[in-house]
Amino acid sequence: MIDPILYTIKIGNLVLPIRWYGVLVMLGVLAATWVTEREVRRRGHNPEFIYDALLWVLPAGILGARLWYVLNDIAGGNPRFLEQPWRILNLPEGGLHIYGAILMGGLVAYLYARRKGIDIWLLLDSAAPALLIGQAVARPANFINQELYGPPTQLPWGIPISGEHRLPPWDDLLQYPVESTRFHPTFAYEMIWNLLSAALLLWAARRFEKQLKPGMLFAGWLVLAGLGRALIEAFRPDQPLIPGTGVSYSRLVSLLMALAGAAWLLTGAGILKLGGART
Repeated sequence: MIDPILYTIKIGNLVLPIRWYGVLVMLGVLAATWVTEREVRRRGHNPEFIYDALLWVLPAGILGARLWYVLNDIAGGNPRFLEQPWRILNLPEGGLHIYGAILMGGLVAYLYARRKGIDIWLLLDSAAPALLIGQAVARPANFINQELYGPPTQLPWGIPISGEHRLPPWDDLLQYPVESTRFHPTFAYEMIWNLLSAALLLWAARRFEKQLKPGMLFAGWLVLAGLGRALIEAFRPDQPLIPGTGVSYSRLVSLLMALAGAAWLLTGAGILKLGGART
């Protein structure tokens, strides 16, 4: 297993652990920023505003990611954040959700674009493949943290999970020995899906550049990101379920994203007419 702490900085009595999770998330942010910058430039615009916007979008994204995780945990019946609210601020404990980052970060990006007179569709279409790439870059952190895995498998790419990171009923080490039990690497499935989806969007952006209407690449992101997450959630037992159902909150949001994106694409292509939309 890989130690989740990459390096420890000691200054007197102060100990600051540098974790792989934080490093890979920041690398994902940098990768997404770089791809967005290139896409804005390819469309003939000056991408300098991307880095100015990042100063506002990044903190908002981290805040949104944490709040979504906390609310999702509470909705799933876990009282820890209600009983010990100070744990909400304990980011090293773990717990960020990509949907919260996108929602809060996207809102701040919209407000920034509106204030600066930037074309929001230019920003969203340029960021669509970048979001997928950035998330993929950060996914190996889940392997290091021994999290976001699926049920046991006999497939050759199954991964080991140490006993202290097991979820019930797989924490029974007599029935599921550490030496021989392997699990679905669902984080890796999502990483591969995201990279393939990003490649598809980047190809479409070039192949159909003149035919695509503003916002359609972002709609494609909604479909691909939502569909991929909804499929992979079927292998993830760690997500809180909606009471009385076998569906997680994240899976429901993913399905709604995919449906919204599909309707957007069909409307933009002139196949559907919603609210008098032009075809």
